[in-house]
Amino acid sequence: MIGMIMFVAALFLLMLGFPVAFTFGGVALFFGVFAQGMDLFAFMPYRIMSVMQNTVLMAVPLFIFMGVVLQRTRLAEQLLTSMGRLFGGLPGGLAISTILVGALLAASTGVVGASVVAMGLISLPVMLAHDYDKRLATGTICAAGTLGQIVPPSIILIILGDVLGLPVGDLFKAAVIPGVVLVGLYIFYILVLTRFQPQMAPAMPDDSGLSRKKEIFAALLAIIPPLALIVVVLGSIFAGIATPTESSALGGIGAIVLAIIYRQFSFKMVWDASKDTVKVTAMVFAILVGATAFSMVFSYTGGDYLLEEWLLQLPGEKWGFIILAMLVILVLGFFIDFVEISFIIVPILAPVAEAMGINMLWFAILIAMNLQTSFLTPPFGFSLFYLKGVSPAGVRTIDIYKGVLPFILMQVLVLAMIVIFPEWFGMSASY
Repeated sequence: MIGMIMFVAALFLLMLGFPVAFTFGGVALFFGVFAQGMDLFAFMPYRIMSVMQNTVLMAVPLFIFMGVVLQRTRLAEQLLTSMGRLFGGLPGGLAISTILVGALLAASTGVVGASVVAMGLISLPVMLAHDYDKRLATGTICAAGTLGQIVPPSIILIILGDVLGLPVGDLFKAAVIPGVVLVGLYIFYILVLTRFQPQMAPAMPDDSGLSRKKEIFAALLAIIPPLALIVVVLGSIFAGIATPTESSALGGIGAIVLAIIYRQFSFKMVWDASKDTVKVTAMVFAILVGATAFSMVFSYTGGDYLLEEWLLQLPGEKWGFIILAMLVILVLGFFIDFVEISFIIVPILAPVAEAMGINMLWFAILIAMNLQTSFLTPPFGFSLFYLKGVSPAGVRTIDIYKGVLPFILMQVLVLAMIVIFPEWFGMSASY
């Protein structure tokens, strides 16, 4: 039972606000020494070395760099301005524009925080100025910003590919249809809502002075550069020309090229983007090292065997396990970050899923879709904090909480659809 006790202890310390990496590492050290002494940690250097030599994980800092550079090119501002003119004349047009821009930013940057902050600064004041309901405006921005979790190239898909031993390219391909369905559902919801309650999202009067043809042309000029980058990055992976790690390097170069095109390039910008990349990457890998120590002690104390035996005896067998696993990840997402869940919870669930003959690619997409919800769920959803930090004074935290609820339900609906009808998404539930 030592493994189970250390798991509960780690969760308790995380709830108290202790740093994630040090929590996992400290709990592992305490219980490891208590169970088997310091000799147990003689294997840690080899485990850390295997992390350092993992070429798949090299894609993480490269994609982060790509996203940070693009965030500094005012890409979001140009996309939102053009899309707003294109769809603003429709009831809910600004909200639809925000979702489409969120999808494009997700496929080109994949950085949730940058997307939410950019759209919060640019789109939210415009929505509120045109009498949009605060809940709809804030919920739309948060939901659109979190699309970077499921739309490739997603950092979480790279991490899951490493944890589950799956090709990242296959994960990227499998995530395309769920991402498109989710975007479509968001837009459908806004169209239906504004059809019956147009006062929640009034049409925006056209004061740009541009003809319709010029508006479409301006929108295409804003869309084509990031779309070209998406084709280069994802197209090279899907065509088998480059590995995800190689394509992430192409993405970094492409981001620099776009910065030059948008006349935002400078060596200071590259230096600042590199520093931000190092900070985020260091956080991810510090958590990974702590999680590696935790999982090692958890395994050596027999916690994985005990948990696996219990999970294999669940009623409903495979479906009972899937439902319980998704519920556990969903609930944990209310309190802890997707990185911790990926490095701690997923390795515990993976052997059971394999033993039951579950298709691991399908299982990984279920987890990724579920983890996307963790960015929206109160009280600790990161997107909620990002948006609140840049919101005008009249927007209350409770407005944001209420605004994201319909989008959380839509994400859970798509998750349920993938569970029940995997063939609709080009997958199967079993090998």
